[in-house]
Amino acid sequence: MEAKIIERLFELRDGKYRDFTASLIPNIDKDRIIGVRTPILRKYAKELIKGEGREVILSSLPHRYLEVDSLHVFFINEIKDFDTCLFELERFLPYVDNWATCDGIRPRSFLKNTDRLIPHIEGWLKSEHTYTVRFAIEMLMVYYLDENFEPRFVDMVAGVESDEYYVNMMIAWYFATALAKRWDETVGVIDTERLSPWVHNKTIQKARDSYRIADVKKEYLKAKRR
Repeated sequence: MEAKIIERLFELRDGKYRDFTASLIPNIDKDRIIGVRTPILRKYAKELIKGEGREVILSSLPHRYLEVDSLHVFFINEIKDFDTCLFELERFLPYVDNWATCDGIRPRSFLKNTDRLIPHIEGWLKSEHTYTVRFAIEMLMVYYLDENFEPRFVDMVAGVESDEYYVNMMIAWYFATALAKRWDETVGVIDTERLSPWVHNKTIQKARDSYRIADVKKEYLKAKRR
């Protein structure tokens, strides 16, 4: 069944889009990219749900192709039961090997279970797997900078130390977003230089590029560059 799914994906491929995708995700082998545009892939995912395709994808790991990983993400995102979603997610996370797959994971069941999610995020932050840590930080950025915010979440992210580029980029993204949404609770991380120099400066760069941060605050951050 999975072979038929892959065969269909190759029928839907776009060579130019494959090249474009490969340029955005340089850390994976281009041979793993088929080149199916996202709207077409989503439409195909809906077709698979009607049959056995969803179960086939969820039960077969690891996947060879990026697009099959994307289908897997689509199916995880749509699982309504929190516990079932978490089970499938934790089976999948160790096989995530790029930022695009990682950043596509946005389970709908998490929206109504943010209190239950935090202990799992704390565990993921301690992982030795790059994209599990990146995913944990992203969850804190997506679900916990508005009504679910607690100052300790800022400390949790500030405490992550990594040499991995894709982890550090996510830390910078988190803090740039936090500065836009929670300036008073976040700017102290910049003032006290709690982040590594690279992440510190990247955070300031991203924050100064944001349209959500006032010019006077951008000038303040500019003076804080290391």
